[in-house]
Order: sequence, then C-alpha cells, then structure tokens
Amino acid sequence: MSTSGSKRAIMAALLANLGISVAKFAGFLITRSSSLLAESVHSVADSTNQALLLFGARRAARPATKAHPFGYGRERYFWSFVVAVVLFTAGAAFAIYEGVAKLRNPHALENVQWAIGILLLGLLLESFSLRTAVREANHERGGQTWWRYVIQAKKPELPVVLLEDVGALLGLLIALSAVVLSEVTGQPRWDGVGTLVIGLLLFAIAAVLAREMQSLLIGEAVSESDQQAITKAITETTGVVQLVHLRTQHLGPDDILVGAKVTFATTLDGASIVETIDHIEQHIRLVVPSAHPIYIEPVS
Repeated sequence: MSTSGSKRAIMAALLANLGISVAKFAGFLITRSSSLLAESVHSVADSTNQALLLFGARRAARPATKAHPFGYGRERYFWSFVVAVVLFTAGAAFAIYEGVAKLRNPHALENVQWAIGILLLGLLLESFSLRTAVREANHERGGQTWWRYVIQAKKPELPVVLLEDVGALLGLLIALSAVVLSEVTGQPRWDGVGTLVIGLLLFAIAAVLAREMQSLLIGEAVSESDQQAITKAITETTGVVQLVHLRTQHLGPDDILVGAKVTFATTLDGASIVETIDHIEQHIRLVVPSAHPIYIEPVS
C-alpha cells in the first residue's frame, strides 16, 4: 500500500468526521440526547486523530540527522499512540461520564425524529469512510484476517482509521438504538445506557491502539515471512557457511534495521568477504526492499 493510499483513507475519514460532528452537535442541541452529545465528541476526537496522523506522517518524512541517525520513522508510531490517548480522554472518558450522569438524572428527549435522521446520515458518511479504508487496506492485507492485520501491521495509519471507523459505525448504531428505545418505551434512561456503552466501546478501541503502538514504539522485529526471506537471502549467498544469528527491528514502517553475524568460507580473503557482504545486502534488499540499514558481522 502506498503512502498516498494511507492519506486518501485518512482524508476520507477526516472529512466524514468533520461533517458528522457538526450534524451530531446540532442534533444534541435540538434533542438534548446524551448519546448524540457523546457521538459528537467522538467525531471531534476522531477528526483530531486524523489530523494527528497526517502531522505524524509529515514529521516522519524528515531526513536523518546527526542526533537521529536512523531518521524519524517512529514519529508515525508516536502520533498514533497519541491518537489512542485522545480517543480515551476526549471520547471514552467523556461518554462514560455523560452516561452515568444521564442514568442518575434522566430527562425526556425532544424532537426524536431529528436525532434519528442525523444518526442515519452519520451511518452513511462513516460507511463511505470505512469503505475507503477497507479498499486501501486490501492492497497490503493479503490473506490475513482483519484482526490479525490490525494487530500485526507495521504501518499504523490504516489500522487506526479502520478501528476508528468501525468504532464510529458501532457507536452510531448504539446511539440510534438508545434513542429509539427511549422513545418507544418512554424511558429516557436508555439514552444514558447507550452513552455509557459508547464510552466503553471507545475505551476498548483506545486500549487496543495503545497496546499495539506501544509495542511498535519499543521496537518490533519484522514479520515471520520477512524473517524467513532475509534468512534465505543470507544463507543462499555463495561463500556463506552459516548464519550465526539474525536481529531485525522496525525503525519505522518503511525502514528495517538488519544485523547479522555470519560465518564465511575459510577460503575467502578479506576482499572476498567484503564482496560477499555486498552480495548479501543486495539479496536482502531484493526480497525485503525496506531493509536498511544492514550490518553484517563476520565471525570465525
């Protein structure tokens, strides 16, 4: 998947959330539904998150410096982690607070038809955003399940957008159910229940995002398939006797640090070993283009 593909998905989500956040807040002013208020804050948080993802991608593109010789690729992980924090503080915590408050002090909804119309519009816009993200993610997902793709992806933007869009759609369905139940039963507490459930949903999504971004920030190895491809590229190079050990780490979504200790044939002299190392690096980059820098250490 190209960087432009990530940006298309982020921009689609940003535009959808900006539009629906205004509509949801207007709906809250008309209906006084806490579910709509929680959803409007949710959409504002999502809009902020998409802006942060774009900001992180721009900062990550800066060239390496003396202070940061491996570049700034992990900025994309850092700002994705900030997204999880924003989703928790601005989305989940607020919704849980509002839900509890509405359950303790319920009040009847007004102009319910407006709330239903706005929520249906939100479902339409969020479906468009999710469709864009799914289309872009399919370019790199391969045969993985969606859950495995989200928790194993090294490029954070699309998994973040996918989780946010799925969360937004579920939140809208929960809010719609809460509003309809409140109107049908005459019990406004259903609106509070819906708001509370939205908060718990956002908390779960934020926790998944935070866990995955924390792992990437600390430093994750390449996927098993890339590990096998790199191992094969080294061991099948002429002049290599044994791969003693291999260490890999993502410096960013598009930069992989590769370090290996290799035993070479005793018939090779110093110049031949240097030439063989060059061949190893070429072979590795053929199978894993993101592999750079590469350090090969000869051992006896």
